[in-house]
Amino acid sequence: MLEITVIIIHEVGLHARPASLFVQTAAKYSSDIEVTHGEITTNAKSILGVLTLGAHKGAEINIKAEGEDAEEALKALEQLVLNNFGEDE
Repeated sequence: MLEITVIIIHEVGLHARPASLFVQTAAKYSSDIEVTHGEITTNAKSILGVLTLGAHKGAEINIKAEGEDAEEALKALEQLVLNNFGEDE
């Protein structure tokens, strides 16, 4: 299983539109992907799960992926977060 850690820089954190984009991106890959914030771990392809993380601006999240396209999935999710979900800061 591969994993990365990223910091949420989006003003509202991983909520609403950013959470939706995160889930949509994860869903493009066949790998099993989970995301953790604090004590909560959830399926990265579940919008309700991602919203329950409560990951605010500045939060550190850990993303793990396992499967044939795991590396590609992690790179895409990392870029999404680092690029502020396609929004200007």
